[in-house]
Amino acid sequence: MPLARISTNAPLDETAQGEICRGLSEILSREIGKPEQYIMTVLENCRMLMSARDGNAAFVDVRSIGGLSPEVNTAVSSSVCDLLKAKADVPPERIYVVFTDVPRESWAWKGSTFG
Repeated sequence: MPLARISTNAPLDETAQGEICRGLSEILSREIGKPEQYIMTVLENCRMLMSARDGNAAFVDVRSIGGLSPEVNTAVSSSVCDLLKAKADVPPERIYVVFTDVPRESWAWKGSTFG
């Protein structure tokens, strides 16, 4: 349980997709302080328009039960932008990142909630 979902229109081969998912998992573990065994990353390719124009862009949705703060969010955002620039050629100014701290009772795993 953290979850990070990247939606992007950047053309990515299988190797880049794997590198982004693994890199994202490492970032979340390091910055949020959760073991990677509990982290899920999702990468979706989709049609996207940003600032009324085409071009590589990304939306990143980060959710966690605890571990988020202004400092952590800034560190995650910076690292995610670096990752997407390096692996998907998405400029940081074309990336939105949203953080959600989910209540324990609103997240379930193995048939029951964490709360």
